[in-house]
Amino acid sequence: MSLIAGKDFKDISVNEKIRVREVRLIDENGEQLGIVPTVDALRMAREKELDLVEVSGKSAPPVCKIMDYGKYKYQLAKKAQEAKKKQTVIQIKEMKIGLKIEEHDFQFKMKHLREFLEEGHKLKIIIMFRGREILHVDMGEKLAQKVVDSLKDVGELEQRSRFDGRNIVMIFAPL
Repeated sequence: MSLIAGKDFKDISVNEKIRVREVRLIDENGEQLGIVPTVDALRMAREKELDLVEVSGKSAPPVCKIMDYGKYKYQLAKKAQEAKKKQTVIQIKEMKIGLKIEEHDFQFKMKHLREFLEEGHKLKIIIMFRGREILHVDMGEKLAQKVVDSLKDVGELEQRSRFDGRNIVMIFAPL
């Protein structure tokens, strides 16, 4: 199922599925022919061996165009594919750090976090408290500040450190 411009292919009325008395008709060359009875518009489309396709059903009367419906569906699908290609998906990379992390391990994680920021990813850094470590919130805040200081040249703190259960959570965005 492909959605194009807010429409599903099943929502587009074609030929006999157009159930209104009159339509504003556009021929295959893009010229407006004015308001025409639907029966006459269908007959004109059949004479040219094309389809009558409802382009805009919200107007009164609905706008219909004489065209090749298969080709129209193909063009809409192609436009949707192009739009999808141009979208950039920002991934959020997540890194968990324990409160009792050693200096070498901390530097190793900071190196990876720097690489993620340089690649343009957002970061979610979680400082975990295990067991009775929750009593030493000040140590967690010091570690959070150390992380901020070591990443401030490649990223900016988008969301300040906050408690989420037994964790301190921060979100960084690339500069």
